[in-house]
Amino acid sequence: MLLLQGISKRFSGLAALSQVSFSAEEGVIKGVIGPNGAGKTTLFNIITGVFPPSEGSITFLGKEIRGKKPEEIARLGISRTFQQAHLFKSLTVLENVMLGRHYRTKAEFLACGLRLHWARQEEKAIRESSLDYLGLFGLADKRDMIANKLPMGEQRYLELARALATEPKLLILDEPTSGLNDTERDDFRNMISKIKKTGITLLVIEHHMKFIMEICDDILVLNFGVKIAEGSPKEIQNSQKVIEAYLGTEETIDP
Repeated sequence: MLLLQGISKRFSGLAALSQVSFSAEEGVIKGVIGPNGAGKTTLFNIITGVFPPSEGSITFLGKEIRGKKPEEIARLGISRTFQQAHLFKSLTVLENVMLGRHYRTKAEFLACGLRLHWARQEEKAIRESSLDYLGLFGLADKRDMIANKLPMGEQRYLELARALATEPKLLILDEPTSGLNDTERDDFRNMISKIKKTGITLLVIEHHMKFIMEICDDILVLNFGVKIAEGSPKEIQNSQKVIEAYLGTEETIDP
């Protein structure tokens, strides 16, 4: 589904990523891990078009997406969440998801302004489907609440509901359990497993090792912008390069 070849990124001469290549197969959960400053978020920003790579190519479903704008990439079927929940915090819970749903609509400003019948029908469908997405996360009864009034765990769910509303083929999650307690993290893990069963491919950055080892089929490890390992969770746990990158010792990574 996703193929990166020789991706490098330099900022004012400083190499954030150096010749990173990997693929993500359809229907899997692929993890991306590494110490702080390893280049993980930079990698996600390149995939989603926040900024272009200095070198390399990115292919999604057989199409080159390097150089495309974030909104173009989103329409192709790639959606994401962020380290800190990026919500429209002054809007309601429902309005946040409806904004995500608008990626899949046809009505433009003029049609909406004139209140054309087909535009009104589309708006109704957006509202109904958005409520369905909120229902997946137990947020439908909070649809009229202002988004920033939700607790952190529910803000995470809301951001995920909005991302799903774009009907992604590939969903990219950047530290989705940041700020969550153990119970919320377990609930989030179960939700990600449900999303995978719908056929959506997931690419996940996460610092919590137990979480990443439990949910991922395959894991990529970065260190100082370089890929140092890739494989199954078991292979990564036993990789000497990974152990040294995290611990600098011969201990094992306990999932």
